[in-house]
Amino acid sequence: MTINNAAIGKYRWTICSLLFFATTVNYLDRAVISYIKPYLATAFSWDKVQEAANYSNIEIAFKAAYALGMLFAGRIIDKLGTKIGYALATGLWSIAAVCHAFATGTGTFSIARIFLGITESGNFPAAIKATAEWFPKKERALATGIFNSGSNIGAIVAPLTVPLIAHNWGWQWAFILTGLIGIIWLVLWFIFYEIPSKQKRLSEAEFNYIHSDKDEGESNKEKVSWLKLLSFKQTWAFAIGKFLTDPVWWFYLFWLPDFLRKQYSLTDNQLMWPSAIVYIIASFGSIYGGWLPMKFINKGWPVFKARKTSMLIYAFLVLPIVFAQLLGDINMWLAVAVIGLAAAAHQAWSANIFTTVSDMFPKKATASVTGIGGMFGGVGGILLTLLVQKRMFVYFESIGQIKTGYYIMFFICGAAYLIAWLFMHFLAPRMQKIDIDA
Repeated sequence: MTINNAAIGKYRWTICSLLFFATTVNYLDRAVISYIKPYLATAFSWDKVQEAANYSNIEIAFKAAYALGMLFAGRIIDKLGTKIGYALATGLWSIAAVCHAFATGTGTFSIARIFLGITESGNFPAAIKATAEWFPKKERALATGIFNSGSNIGAIVAPLTVPLIAHNWGWQWAFILTGLIGIIWLVLWFIFYEIPSKQKRLSEAEFNYIHSDKDEGESNKEKVSWLKLLSFKQTWAFAIGKFLTDPVWWFYLFWLPDFLRKQYSLTDNQLMWPSAIVYIIASFGSIYGGWLPMKFINKGWPVFKARKTSMLIYAFLVLPIVFAQLLGDINMWLAVAVIGLAAAAHQAWSANIFTTVSDMFPKKATASVTGIGGMFGGVGGILLTLLVQKRMFVYFESIGQIKTGYYIMFFICGAAYLIAWLFMHFLAPRMQKIDIDA
């Protein structure tokens, strides 16, 4: 079945473009640090071992704040509504990004990073809630894949711009200029966003299409407690899936430039394109990842079967990353290709795991459940950094064998998604819709 957007209307895709823009800004702001790491080492007088340790500590501070913020962000956005909640989060994280420029040492920089982590946590609960409000079930993974590809665009823009800004104007301006972009988004958000029932630009046909799912007629006003949400296996399926796979994306985002520098002795100028290409490949994965389950659903598959089959395919596509360094010994671009494939598979997985929330929960709980899962993902990222990256990378750096540390990390990346899929399958085999009021 094909969708006639001309007959139905397509204002919902304007909303999707706003979510894409916000997610791009969100990831651009957090990715800046990956490309100014050497500048921070000079500015804050870190030696080689201190650089690995302090960078890990700063990363942990961000992740801890992000995890804590995720838990509360979902509740706040469910309470305030998407329009005000999203605007508040974006405005605050843009201020936090600019504040990095005024850090005078490791401590003050970490404080700015904590502020950024808390405020950036609002992006995905708000975006997933907006997607549930503006799209029927069969289009949600595609819409999520499109807006989630903004994370790749942010990660592409960062290596192409941040090193140039830092080299020519100083590392502080990299944070100031990227932070100010959020203000542009805020203006557009208040001009174009409103929930469907209040949006005058929306046609009646498109409104009816958005609300065509028969099982989604509930009120969106009632508050649902965390304890009640945590009593459902579906919540734990989403949370454990995020706990096991989010840390892999954090690893790509914060450590890929370091890996390319140390594995292939790349300069900042040489680093730009390999990093960008990984995320260009990942962008295609994000969009295709949302298209595939929609194709299955249009063929008559149940939503849960389409979602789970797609996610299993993406889990297998991550596996070649185990051979990244072996292939990289032949040619660096082979390593870039398999890391790009793994990043694309992650983004495809991400588009679908986020959509499982609106598959299994009513709209009034989507931001809260997304926040709970995001908190678990953040905790997973912290544990990976503490138990693997901080101890392991610092150790292997101290003995001059950092390549061994990266080999172990790529093995962990390859296994995470299949393990996560199995947990989700056993906890929510048919991804049944929750009746919270029952």
